[in-house]
Amino acid sequence: MTFIDILRDHLDEFNQAFDQQITTTMRQAIFAMLSCRTHTERTSQWACQSCTHTADFPLSCGHRSCPQCQHNTTEGWLNKQQAKLLPVEYYMVTFTLPFELRVIAKHKPESMYQAMFSVAASVLKEFAKNSKQLGGEIGFTGVLHTHSRRRDFHPHIHFIIPAGSFDKDKKQWQKGKGKYLFNSFNLAKVWRARLLEKLTGELNGKLPEASPKKWVVDCQHVGKGLPALKYLSRYLYRGVLPDNNIISDIDGQVSFEYQDSQTKTTKVRTLPAAKFLYLVLQHVLPRGLRRVRDYGLLRGSAAKLRQRIRLMLAVAGTVFEPLKKATKTKAIRPCLCCKQPMKFMGVHGNKHARPTSFIMQETREPNATV
Repeated sequence: MTFIDILRDHLDEFNQAFDQQITTTMRQAIFAMLSCRTHTERTSQWACQSCTHTADFPLSCGHRSCPQCQHNTTEGWLNKQQAKLLPVEYYMVTFTLPFELRVIAKHKPESMYQAMFSVAASVLKEFAKNSKQLGGEIGFTGVLHTHSRRRDFHPHIHFIIPAGSFDKDKKQWQKGKGKYLFNSFNLAKVWRARLLEKLTGELNGKLPEASPKKWVVDCQHVGKGLPALKYLSRYLYRGVLPDNNIISDIDGQVSFEYQDSQTKTTKVRTLPAAKFLYLVLQHVLPRGLRRVRDYGLLRGSAAKLRQRIRLMLAVAGTVFEPLKKATKTKAIRPCLCCKQPMKFMGVHGNKHARPTSFIMQETREPNATV
């Protein structure tokens, strides 16, 4: 049982139940997933180097919300981030959007998510600058997640931060000490004030009347950086809900499992198929919105500075593993005849493909205008 199977089987029901809530971005995601690896207008051609067997395969849709795509993209991102790791302790700082403002995120996602990134980044930079143990330029990577483990709408940004900073004036690396980075209460206080100020300016004062006085920012020590990176990559490019988490689709009721954040136990949630589809599709992000962003020492243009910091740490006696080069993961297909790897020969048109207009019609309500 896969998400795309459920989408195809219950699409009409979903269109009728949520016609007013389905956005253009959702429509585009549905179209991509329904056409993924089946009846595509182009196919990839492969040839075996050990025998004469050739084969054509429909192309993947490549949409970042598709659960059966982007595995190589996830691996590539993880490799690049791993190449940036420094031999220091790391922290995870999470900025959460309060419930009262989530309606804005649903109706104006681009404005809200851009504001969340810019405000949270400015808060972290200022706290580092004013910190007695840091007082210099830090680096961090932010990843936007829009869901809780139950897959409810819950926008928040995770930042992974190496414990240390670079002093440009002294040309020195300043190591963070202990298991403490920033005060969570103070982070939340500044985060609330600045985000409300920014949203008030951009939305012309049209904010919900009720806004909680206490916001949530979590700052935790996570040890080395790789486990945190793996956690962030889990839902980065392969959709909100992996297919192996879906248990069943029986009598229009879909069940999936998730890990409870409090008890750390596996629980099962069951919803009507149409509600289940909306639960997942509401997390489709606007096209072009970057959900991963690097800042300071971890930005792409700071590679030489990171190398300089590693040399400083090596001279100081820090022991760390050799730096791994980021490698691109190549697609591999075994030959159906001899099981040897096949070679990619190129992409060409597929004469058996269904017209795009036909697939687009399937994603809409039967009586809707195309």
